[in-house]
Amino acid sequence: MTTYRGHACATSSFVDCDGNIMGWHDFGPLEGPGWAANAVGGAYELLRWARFTGNTDMERTALSLLDHVLENGFIDRETGLIRGYRHVPRGERVLNFKHNNDWFCPGSTAKIGVQMLLCADLDATRRGALQGAAKGYADWIDKHLKALPNGWLPRRCTAAGAPYDKRAEGGPDPFFAASADGLFILQLWAELTARRLGDYRSPLGAGLRAFMDAGGIYGSINHDTYDARENVAYSVAARVFRRAGEVLGEESLGRYAREKILPNLDRFKMREDRHGVDTRGLLWMEDSWDTASLWQNAEAALALHETFTDTGGREYVDDALTILRAAAKHHHGPHGFLTEGVDWNNHVGRQHHFDEAEFGDIKYTEPLLNNQHVVEPTLYFLEKHAAVSREGDARVYRDPEGNVVARLKA
Repeated sequence: MTTYRGHACATSSFVDCDGNIMGWHDFGPLEGPGWAANAVGGAYELLRWARFTGNTDMERTALSLLDHVLENGFIDRETGLIRGYRHVPRGERVLNFKHNNDWFCPGSTAKIGVQMLLCADLDATRRGALQGAAKGYADWIDKHLKALPNGWLPRRCTAAGAPYDKRAEGGPDPFFAASADGLFILQLWAELTARRLGDYRSPLGAGLRAFMDAGGIYGSINHDTYDARENVAYSVAARVFRRAGEVLGEESLGRYAREKILPNLDRFKMREDRHGVDTRGLLWMEDSWDTASLWQNAEAALALHETFTDTGGREYVDDALTILRAAAKHHHGPHGFLTEGVDWNNHVGRQHHFDEAEFGDIKYTEPLLNNQHVVEPTLYFLEKHAAVSREGDARVYRDPEGNVVARLKA
């Protein structure tokens, strides 16, 4: 972490185990609330963990990080548009991870709005500003973004809302009209409606119907991959349908999530250690990029925990805890560094692995995304479902089998 104009921010969206900036990577010179930079999502995780552990210094950092996003030029107060990144060397706000303003992903930007609403629930001081920014972006969507002929929402658009049907790297995007990134817009509509900050039941229902009419839309959420099926797309879809069912009062949507969406995660499960790497329990990402991304694994654990809440089905909590335990094997160094991904099949090359092992953990991470997202499903379980007892000066948390999963000293 560092500071900018008096507020906390990340030095970079891509660092090594010692926090050194990886300037050779697209993410290296960037920070902010956008996709992999994830400043608001990271602030939420930090704030949740700080409240859980009573760490007031961490809480101040989290709130300062929110102030950075609110006050340092990412939000266009007139239009509601959110620019995801600050290019640190150039001192510019840019729309995408390719360091330009040609396009952005409206769904991933809607996710920032959802994260703002979650943070607003935890901080009364900034509640109005955070809710206003989330509502402002929803207003931008309403004025500028149009559904495609299939009823779904474009993966990319321009700052004026016009469809942008190219890949991030150029050339036609085969998933322009079939990316699960659009699910985050539905999630924003659901959360705004739940908080009575607007009535988005009609567009939310239309989006859900378009998704189901297509037999599910699971194209890559990651901005730089192009697959028809990505594991995190199923996790996000299950969470969105579950939440939409709560908001709309339609239990059938939750059932659709459980019966039609979540079972698709099975194809991504690794039930053994591969090539000498601790992969058992993790999910690989997608056909073209088969590493195990840890933020995607965390999202799967969260979807499974929520389903356990609804059903009490032990298979869901067992799968979720298996994922979290598997992820816990991939920390490095003295500072809690959690790898971006487990490259069990040498997709990125040994030069990017710890100790240049042919197969192994990638030696970089996104500090507010891959390194951080495991907090949310971990706390979800500890606060909602773990058995808690006092042992001396510690709170001890146990899973349904009675195994100790966490020990927190007073």
